[in-house]
Amino acid sequence: MKKLIFAILLIIGVSASAQDLTQPETDPVITNRIAQWQDLKFGFMMHWGMYAQWGVVESWSICNEDWINRNGANYIQYKSDYQALNTTFNPTKFNPEEWAKLAKEAGMKYVVFTTKHHDGFCMYDTKETTYSTVDPSCPFSSNEKADITGAIVEAFRNQGFWTGLYFSKADWHHPDYWAEQWATPDRNVNYDPQKYPERWQSFCNFTYNQIRELTHNYGDIDILWLDGGWVRPEYSLNDEYREWLGCKGYIQDIDMPKIAAMARENNPDLIIVDRTVHGKYENYQTPEQQVPDTLLPFPWETCMSMGDSWSYVETDNYKSTNKIIHLLVDIVAKGGNYLLNVGPSPEGELPPTAVERMHEIGNWMKINGEAIYGTRPFYPYCDSKVRFTQKNNKIYAIYLLDEGETLPNSIKINANLNKNKVKILGSKAKTKLTKTADGYLININGAVDLKHAVVFELK
Repeated sequence: MKKLIFAILLIIGVSASAQDLTQPETDPVITNRIAQWQDLKFGFMMHWGMYAQWGVVESWSICNEDWINRNGANYIQYKSDYQALNTTFNPTKFNPEEWAKLAKEAGMKYVVFTTKHHDGFCMYDTKETTYSTVDPSCPFSSNEKADITGAIVEAFRNQGFWTGLYFSKADWHHPDYWAEQWATPDRNVNYDPQKYPERWQSFCNFTYNQIRELTHNYGDIDILWLDGGWVRPEYSLNDEYREWLGCKGYIQDIDMPKIAAMARENNPDLIIVDRTVHGKYENYQTPEQQVPDTLLPFPWETCMSMGDSWSYVETDNYKSTNKIIHLLVDIVAKGGNYLLNVGPSPEGELPPTAVERMHEIGNWMKINGEAIYGTRPFYPYCDSKVRFTQKNNKIYAIYLLDEGETLPNSIKINANLNKNKVKILGSKAKTKLTKTADGYLININGAVDLKHAVVFELK
């Protein structure tokens, strides 16, 4: 229950003491860019790494915390075997051009890719470690697309996407984060950085150099999406929130002001998302696997997996197209963006069920995208099964259809629309808008053969 409470506090942005100590970004170059990002609404995320070969919970299966299930395996042997997965990772069916075309067809406008998860394995051309897809230790290194991040950035940029790079600040493979001479009791650095400042500085230099590679070697990157929120300066956490996030005792300050200044040398309008570290370097907040109950007074994005898992699991349980579209509509009505994640297979393919969902989402977006892109919330944003958005001089009332439901002949709306014309996007059915004592009534005359959600345009 405590974790649930703090998760809610995290979403509304009041759980960290940094809310009072660190001011949000005020540079108009960045704030204007954030507003442009808010117009995109729908993004595509991919959790992909060597862990796809085992179908496990990303890097987390090597983290020694009691919520992680390894089916009784010996931890030492399991960790050793896992860390050797770089020697068998060979996704020869990797085709980023197909991914980008599919995401564009689904109506997505920006991409965030996992360049390095907590396990430290790099999906890009780094000179800071041999633990990467381009090193000869990885069989995929001989492939022309061995720099997987570079191939993804190029393919999605060619389709007009904003490009975002996920990067874990924690690195469980680096000897100056998880040092070999001490046990690794949890996700944190396993020594006190204040007692070994030179060692910690070595890790900080490594992190700085890796982020420099990502923000300097791949053209104009739009979003730097930093994970590993327990790697943070002490002042930005109160004691209870520290416990919820998994921070246990050590200050892990990697000097974000220095990193941000460097990252923006070639990208002055780069959006930085230092997740859960509220303040200047968390340009927007990222509630994970959940949707806030109401409007939020700051830029935000729900990041959510299409299935139950972030990464590839062959038997994963995928959300229905109806559910995904309802989530998208609800999130946008509340002023947020929706970053939808799919985990590619170890061979480098998107799972067939995910492909099917993306085609179906795209069919809906082709008809109704104008009620999503570039919109802002319209009070009260929600009325029973209806969600509202607005753009220019139009209000969109979006009726959420249950699975198999037929659109009713009339829909009552308890809101002050101040409009007198209505039509249904994608339908020739006749509609009439009538003012009532406490709102409006939309009458529909004719069959409406639409799925998932029906958009009424009011003007």
